[in-house]
Amino acid sequence: MNQTEENKIKIKLCGLMRPSDIEAANLLHPDYVGFVFARKSRRYVSLERVKTLQELLHPDILAVGVFVDEKPDAVAAWLAAGVIDLAQLHGGEDEAYMEKLRGLTDKPIIKAFSVKGEGDIRNANESSADYVLLDAGDGGTGTAFDRELLAGMNRPYFLAGGLDPSTVGEAVRRWRPYGVDVSSGIETDGVKDAEKMREFVDHVRKVEA
Repeated sequence: MNQTEENKIKIKLCGLMRPSDIEAANLLHPDYVGFVFARKSRRYVSLERVKTLQELLHPDILAVGVFVDEKPDAVAAWLAAGVIDLAQLHGGEDEAYMEKLRGLTDKPIIKAFSVKGEGDIRNANESSADYVLLDAGDGGTGTAFDRELLAGMNRPYFLAGGLDPSTVGEAVRRWRPYGVDVSSGIETDGVKDAEKMREFVDHVRKVEA
């Protein structure tokens, strides 16, 4: 099925850490790349490091900062610095948190939900975030949740969890998410693998062709 640029499935390659990761992404031209600011993550990158990486990033690729229960004013400061274009909230941030953050920035917000049951789907549908992302566990684990729960979604969403080059094609064919998000599924021995990145992007785009 041919799709317009506006309606095509968005691709987000997350957890980039090295200049070589950026070089590979620039060749593939995903819609988004993600930088993890959560210090407990093995993919954590400092603000100074992200500044260096973002300077290498193609200007048409949007940079997403991934945060876990960070103070709203700190998230807003990173957005104001122009290093990231969107904030992804991957912790226990609630509606009050997002309201406070919106008072500090007009940049888009992605709220991640760990899907364990229908209640999580309901919460995602009702979220005030600009975008929602559905994942398993704390994210970045490579595990999938029960995808049958996606039937309850009534708004566009990013699909994450258990996606890799071998699974993403079937996932997008069946569920037609707004976008797909991948991190561990494009890694080998804990670092980004340029060939897996290419295969992942190719499988998504083949569905659209």
